[in-house]
Amino acid sequence: MRFACALVIGLAVAGTSFAAEQSTEPVPRFVSLRADEVNLRSGPGVRYPIEVVYRRKGLPVEIVAQFDQWRQIVDSQGTKGWVQERMVTGIRNVLVSGTQRVLRQSADKAAAPVARLDPGVIAHLLACRDAWCEIEVQNGGSDIKGWLGRDEIWGVLPDEVVK
Repeated sequence: MRFACALVIGLAVAGTSFAAEQSTEPVPRFVSLRADEVNLRSGPGVRYPIEVVYRRKGLPVEIVAQFDQWRQIVDSQGTKGWVQERMVTGIRNVLVSGTQRVLRQSADKAAAPVARLDPGVIAHLLACRDAWCEIEVQNGGSDIKGWLGRDEIWGVLPDEVVK
């Protein structure tokens, strides 16, 4: 009987540690998926069932908790689950959100348009300041740089400064 009580206490302690900080990196933070195929699990371990399989390398996700070598992430749709640490990278990408957006030459609504971006386009995040973020989008063999409003993308914390 004493063994069973110790086991229950051990599980309770382990259960509360899911949200505990296990790394020196801040939480929450944004990262990107490292591979073309990433399994999202219901818990932090391979014994937990796969809930979603992401098939989009570079997709930005938000890390909201850490446990050992596992990261609990949330995607732009609000889907939450656990991935192995090695399946994410610190490369900062963002996702164009809402409707078609106008990429501007500078951080100003009146700036000349550079391109039009459809929702769901993944772009590399270069910098953010105030209400604007500079991004880079691959278009065939060339890269297009420009600025979008912070409210036009997903993958940046509200007051985050990116340099």
